[in-house]
Amino acid sequence: MDEDDMDYLEQADSDDDHGFEYSDDDTDNDDGSQDVENMYYKAKGLKEDEPEEALKAFRAIVTSQSEKNEWGFKALKQSTKVLFLVLQRPADALATYTELLTYTKSAVTRNYSEKSINSILDYVGEGGKSGKKKGGVGGKGSVKVDVEVLEKFYEVTREALAESKNDRLSTKTNLKLAKLWLDKKEYTRLNKLIRDLHEAISAGDDSDQSKGTVLLEVYALEIQMYNETKNFKKLKEIYNACLQVRSAIPHPRIMGVIRECGGKMWMGEKKWNNASEDFFESFKNYDEAGSPQRIQVLKYLVLAHMLVGNEINPFDSQETKPYKNDPEITAMTDLVDAYHRREVHTAERILRDHKATIMDDPFIRQYIGDLLRTLRTQYLLDLIKPYTRLELSFLARQLNIDKDEVEEILVGLILEGKVEGRIDQVGARLELDRHSALEKRRYAALDKWTTALEGVHGAIASKSGGSGGAASERMMMGGGFEIMV
Repeated sequence: MDEDDMDYLEQADSDDDHGFEYSDDDTDNDDGSQDVENMYYKAKGLKEDEPEEALKAFRAIVTSQSEKNEWGFKALKQSTKVLFLVLQRPADALATYTELLTYTKSAVTRNYSEKSINSILDYVGEGGKSGKKKGGVGGKGSVKVDVEVLEKFYEVTREALAESKNDRLSTKTNLKLAKLWLDKKEYTRLNKLIRDLHEAISAGDDSDQSKGTVLLEVYALEIQMYNETKNFKKLKEIYNACLQVRSAIPHPRIMGVIRECGGKMWMGEKKWNNASEDFFESFKNYDEAGSPQRIQVLKYLVLAHMLVGNEINPFDSQETKPYKNDPEITAMTDLVDAYHRREVHTAERILRDHKATIMDDPFIRQYIGDLLRTLRTQYLLDLIKPYTRLELSFLARQLNIDKDEVEEILVGLILEGKVEGRIDQVGARLELDRHSALEKRRYAALDKWTTALEGVHGAIASKSGGSGGAASERMMMGGGFEIMV
């Protein structure tokens, strides 16, 4: 029994009548229905080995019915699936699907028709992937469909739903189409559809509790579009708008998408702390939704955590700990350990040896330079501590980088005040001014001491100001001295 039969049985159970006696006419109808049912299941048995014969049998069922009924609907549904997934004739499948939509008004229940439409649009949008998972249909591989044909599937669906005034399913259909355009990078079509969705949401009933939820779904599509097109100004605008939505109960996957794009936005601005927080929230949402994207976002979280310079291991939290030994994560776990031990050479080796799990991701690869620079900076600070003078060539050999890159790192450290010294460019040496640093600390301490004494003196002078002034006046008038007791 396939998905089609299960869906139909679910809706049939709610329509069962109990306690009625059936007349002879009813018995005759039952016999006719039994014949059609036999024809239907016989046709289903042919659809994999003899799909053309199955199509003829399904068409015979449709033409044999004087009125539109559930068997005609089911036959057309199976015909659409065979044409699209098995025979890979999307245009013919579209014609059958269009005919099927005329049955949704009266032949079947609204719930069953909605499930059927969603099922068809799923495998149409995914290019046959869903068909492979169900009974081996679509074994010839994914279906290549022209964009115009794909758009027509959704267009005829929207027209049918507009006639039946099914606004809820119409919105869901538009969201499916928007996701399809996003996956196919059809940004012009996607942008237009997003505007239509915003207009539909604005025109909706403000008392509808699902309005905020749908709005977040639209925002999730929009924020992904701006992330992929590198429009960071609009991305930040939509991200902030997402955080202002209150009356919504979104699916955790939607919030995972929004937070992931937010984390990428903060990474682009080099605000590592903000990125780390958003990636953590994204990971928790994906984990709750059971989405495989949680593994990828966990890698982003670890990357942001290291760029922050946080000494706390990101795998110490109860949410991330179960994934510490995941095969896709072990390389990042080793990288974190090397980072905390400040072993820059070990980190470089891990990046080389685990190219597939780390470096093949373009987003991670974009920030590996920042990560290595952070590691090398920490390693350099530890390396120069015991010395007063070092050759730049020696530091370059220790870090396994060019001398110019070493000099660039040192200049940054000197300007930030993390290293006291200067670079002798003629001799290509770093000269550390340890004594000067000590003197500076002494002068700073003396300055604090002087400031404190001046404060004490000022306090004493203010307390004795009145009596001191009178004594001075007497001394001037008498021409002599007076000792104050």
